[in-house]
Amino acid sequence: MVMFNPPHPGEMLLEDVLPALGISIAELARRLGFARETLSRILHGRAPISPDLAVRLELAGIGTARVWLGVQTDYDLWQARQREHPYIERFAAIA
Repeated sequence: MVMFNPPHPGEMLLEDVLPALGISIAELARRLGFARETLSRILHGRAPISPDLAVRLELAGIGTARVWLGVQTDYDLWQARQREHPYIERFAAIA
């Protein structure tokens, strides 16, 4: 199944997780040991979720690192597929 315009994982944190926890960006940043400005950039889709942040989210009980990185990968791949690429000749099948 091909996903159409998957959400940025930061958007999911901002719109779903923070309200469910009833905390602010500043509070989440403090609890994760992350700079508020850096976390804000991620939550607003201007920076990716790193493996380090994914592990911290897992340690905080907010999903698993693998799921967060999977969502980030889905987002990144969809974005890459939307960009124009040069013609790339396919290789013959390798036996």
